[in-house]
Amino acid sequence: MNNLEQKNTTWLFEITPKNKFFTLNLKEVWQYRDLLFLFVKRDVVTMYKQTVLGPLWYLIQPLFTSITFTIIFNNLAGISTGTVPPFLFNLAGITIWNYFTACLTGTSNTFGSNAGIFGKVYFPRLIVPISIVVSNLIKFGIQFFIFVVFYIYYFVQGAAISLNPAVLFFPLLIVLMGILGLGLGMFISSLVTKYRDFSYLINFGVQLLMYVSAVMYPLALIEEKIPNYAWLVHYNPLAYIIETTRFMLLNVGEISILGLTYTTIVTVVLLLIGILIFNKTEKSFIDTV
Repeated sequence: MNNLEQKNTTWLFEITPKNKFFTLNLKEVWQYRDLLFLFVKRDVVTMYKQTVLGPLWYLIQPLFTSITFTIIFNNLAGISTGTVPPFLFNLAGITIWNYFTACLTGTSNTFGSNAGIFGKVYFPRLIVPISIVVSNLIKFGIQFFIFVVFYIYYFVQGAAISLNPAVLFFPLLIVLMGILGLGLGMFISSLVTKYRDFSYLINFGVQLLMYVSAVMYPLALIEEKIPNYAWLVHYNPLAYIIETTRFMLLNVGEISILGLTYTTIVTVVLLLIGILIFNKTEKSFIDTV
C-alpha cells in the first residue's frame, strides 16, 4: 500500500495503547456487541451441555437449598418468617442470592479461564465479565419463574402473602446485584492472576458471606437475637438487597432507604475499583497466568 492509499484509507477500528489511568470505553464494548452475544451463548450452551439433566440443574439447586434451609433454620432452629411460608421466604432470598454468586464466581476467574483467547485475539476484555453477568440473567429468569410458580401455589392455598407496590423497582435490584457481583468479581479476578490462593478461597468465602447476608433469616432477627454482632449484617450491602427483595415480593420486613443508598454507593465504588484494577491487570496478566 503506497502513501496515497494509506492517507485515503478509513479504518473501521483503531487499536491504541491504554494510557489513561481509568478507561471504561463503553463505545468500544458496544462496537463488539456481537462478540458479547456470542460469549453469552457460549456460557449458556456449554455450561450443562454434557450433563444428564441439563438446565434442570437451574431448578434443582434453589429448590433443594430452600428445602434444606426450611428444615434446619425454620423447623429445627425455630426461626419465624411471620405469615409467609418458610419455604417461599427462603426461596425468595436464595433466588436473588444465586444470581450474585453466579456473577461473582464466574467473573472472578476471567483471566485464568480466557487466557488462551486473550493471548491471541484483541477485543475489549471487559466484554467477558459483562457477558457472564448477562448470561446469568437467563439462569436467574428460570429460577425466578420457579419462585413465581410456588408463589401462585401458596397464594391459592390462602397464604397471607402479597406484592408490595414497590415491586415495580425490583428490576433495579437485579441490576444492582449484578453490578455488585461484576465489580467484586473483576477485583478478585485481578488478584487471582498473582495470588492463586484466592481461587481456592472464593467458594469458601461465598458460603460464609451468605450467613451474614440475611438469606435465611429476617434482618430484624439478627438485631433481636445478637445485637452485638448485628453490625456484621448492617455493613453488608447484600443484606439490604435481599431484605428489600422479600419486602417487594412478599410484603414482609421493611425497606431501608438509607441502607439502599449505602448499598448503591458501595456498589458503584466497587465497580469503579474493579474496572480500574481489571484494566491495569490486563496489560501484563499473560506473563503471570
